[in-house]
Amino acid sequence: MRWSDQSIEADDGALPGLGKAGLVRSVQTPEFEGITFHEVLAKSALNEVPEASQLPFRFTVNTFRGCTHACRYCFARPTHEYLDLDAGKDFDTQVVVKLNVAAVLRKELRRRSWARETVALGTNTDPYQRAEGRYRLMPGVISALTESATPFSILTKGTLLRRDLPLLRQAARQVPVSISISLAIGDAELQKAIEPGTPSPRARLDLIRAVADAGFAPHVMVAPVIPYLTDATAHLDELLADLAAAGASGVTAFPMHLRGATKPWFLEWVAQTHPALVRRYRGLYGRGAYVSPEYSSWLRDRLRPLVERHGLAGSSARVAESTATVDSAAVDTVARPELQQALTLF
Repeated sequence: MRWSDQSIEADDGALPGLGKAGLVRSVQTPEFEGITFHEVLAKSALNEVPEASQLPFRFTVNTFRGCTHACRYCFARPTHEYLDLDAGKDFDTQVVVKLNVAAVLRKELRRRSWARETVALGTNTDPYQRAEGRYRLMPGVISALTESATPFSILTKGTLLRRDLPLLRQAARQVPVSISISLAIGDAELQKAIEPGTPSPRARLDLIRAVADAGFAPHVMVAPVIPYLTDATAHLDELLADLAAAGASGVTAFPMHLRGATKPWFLEWVAQTHPALVRRYRGLYGRGAYVSPEYSSWLRDRLRPLVERHGLAGSSARVAESTATVDSAAVDTVARPELQQALTLF
C-alpha cells in the first residue's frame, strides 16, 4: 500500500475529538476505498474495567477505534461519538489507529504495581480487522504481554489472526493464552448483508480449524443471535454442526442488544431490507436496549439441546441474557454500567 505518499490532515477544526486523541495524520489509500485512518499517539494502552462489571477480566487493550467490519449491530458504535464522529458510517469508515500502542503497553507493564492480571484483546473493536495487515500492531502487543508474563485472551472475527499463530504458540509456552472466534451467522448471503466487512463464515470456520490445529482450544462466540433473522432452529443447528466439525471447544451465545446510537442505525437497515420486521423489533426491544426476558428464556431453551447434540456443552459454554463484552468511552477507561452477569446454561 502506498501509505508514504499520503498527506497530513490534522485539522482539529474538522476532527475536534481526534485532536484530543493525539492525532498525527489522517491517511487514505486506494486499497481501502472510502476509509480514512487517523493515526494517533496514545497516552495509555491498558484500560481498567471496574470490578462491578462482573467480567472475567479487569484490563483490556484496544489497538483500533472504529472498525471496517461494519457490523450493523456493533455495540461499540456509540464510542465513536466521543470523538465527535457519528456512530453510523463514521464508525465504519473513520478508523483510529494507535501507532505506539505496543511501546506504551510495555512501559505500563513494567510498573511495580502491575499484578499480571489477564488482559483481554478485542473487547471493543476487532484487533484483526483488515488494517492490521498494514499496521502490524498485534505482534508488538502479544510480545509485550508475553515478556511481562501477563496472561491474555483474544476475541476476533479476523482471519489475519492466522499470521500470528506461531507467535501465539510461543507465547502460550510462557503464559496462559485463550483465543475466541466470533461467528454468529452461518448463511453467507445474510452474513454479507449484516457484517459486510468481515471474512465469510467459511473463512472463519477455516480459522477455527487452524487455531485448533495449532494446539489451542478455540471458543466461539455465537453472538449476537439476531432475533427473527438468525434464531431459527435450522440455522443454529447447521452453524453449531459446522463449529463442532471445525474443532470449536465450546460456545457462548446471547441475543443482540441495541444500545444508544446502534439501535437507530440497525433499525434503519431493517426498514430498508426487512420492512416487515420493524414492528416486531420495536415490540421486542421497546424503548430499551435489550430483548425481553421471555425472549432470552426462549432462546436458551432452543439452544440447549442443539449445543448438547453437537458436543459443544463444555464447562465454558453458556447463553447470556446480554453481552458482557463492552469496553471504553471517551478515554477508553469507562466500562458500561448496564453489563449483566451471564446466566449459566449448562
